[in-house]
Amino acid sequence: MRTGTRRGVAVALAAVLALSGCGRDGGGGNQGAAKPVGEGKAKGDITVWAMGTEGEKLSVIADDFMKENPDAKVTVTAVPWDGAHDKLATAIAGKQTPDVSLIGTTWMGEFAKTGGLDVTPSDLIKKDDFYEGAWNTTVVDGTSYGVPWYVETRLLYVNKAVATKAGVTTPPKDWDEFKSAIKALKDKGGAKWGVNLQPGQTGSWQTVMPFVWQNGGDVAKDGKFTLDSPEAVEAFAFYKSFFDEGLAPKDLPQGALEPAFVKGQIGAFVSGPWHIGVLKDQGGAGKYDLWPMPTKQSGTSFVGGGDLAVFKDAKNRDGGWKFVSYLSRPEVQAKWYKTVNDLPAAKKGWDDPALSGDPQLSAFGKQLEDAKSPPTIATWEQVAAAIDGEVEKMCKTGLKAEDAAKAMQQQATSIGTGT
Repeated sequence: MRTGTRRGVAVALAAVLALSGCGRDGGGGNQGAAKPVGEGKAKGDITVWAMGTEGEKLSVIADDFMKENPDAKVTVTAVPWDGAHDKLATAIAGKQTPDVSLIGTTWMGEFAKTGGLDVTPSDLIKKDDFYEGAWNTTVVDGTSYGVPWYVETRLLYVNKAVATKAGVTTPPKDWDEFKSAIKALKDKGGAKWGVNLQPGQTGSWQTVMPFVWQNGGDVAKDGKFTLDSPEAVEAFAFYKSFFDEGLAPKDLPQGALEPAFVKGQIGAFVSGPWHIGVLKDQGGAGKYDLWPMPTKQSGTSFVGGGDLAVFKDAKNRDGGWKFVSYLSRPEVQAKWYKTVNDLPAAKKGWDDPALSGDPQLSAFGKQLEDAKSPPTIATWEQVAAAIDGEVEKMCKTGLKAEDAAKAMQQQATSIGTGT
């Protein structure tokens, strides 16, 4: 998913929380059990907002749904990601929402806290049908407010020629082997840089936090931030070491990664499934392997993607949830992948040969079994910005890992969780 500016997020969120507090009964998390969804086929008008390519292509699947539900009419409005957050915030505050919307996974906490999202009906949607990490992106204070629609996770892309020259023939099993492999890609494989890791900047937490999770740490525990825990500090120090030892570049120009990787100037990098297509366009098809994330206590990676939510002010709640349920069917998820290349959040969606028969995609499916998202708190975007800022200082200016962790913890605690 893409997000707007964090300043805009903070301002819009504050306004929505204030307005929802005045105008809603029981706003926020812990809204109790969901109302059941009526039996039978969907009926009536169903309004849907979706962002990016999903918004442009969803009508293909909506047409199939309407053939199965002839008394229903689905109207999809495509919304640019850049303006999506504020549009959703305004709609919730004014009680002028669609029935259903795509919501970025890191936005779920803040929108659930407004009281504007309907509780996921357990009679229609089953938690066990989805990857655990993806499902948890919908859960706020123990209650689910949506359904994972599509997912992405991160793996290590490794240049095969560089790895072969370096004698690195199998994925590293732990952090020590990971560091040794990256050194070999540079020292023996001929790469200028062993690996490309994000040296801070927006979204770097998505690359950094998996190392914290692998080491048994977390962003928060029992409602309190734990960014300065011993496990987190050790993970930050490990991440920082790749920059300190000249194994990862501190400044890589926009667009330079892919050609440098294809040419063997960068031995490896961490990224998601979209890079399969990007590398193909750069002439890199067949020139790399995909490795799982290294293991410490676990081999956890990041899980992101998009969730589907039905709003409290939906005019057609039953129809909305039936459409969401339809989009969650394994065969529909597989068709959706073939339409826009979004990876299925439903586990059985991966049984389709287009996914199970593709070794590269299967690697992402395997990693999804051990993938995690940040906490679904209302203030996550502000906390993420604090993490990104300190990671940049740590990787680029030599700030000690413990000092970066302390600063993250102080800022996150000051920001709070929005409860």
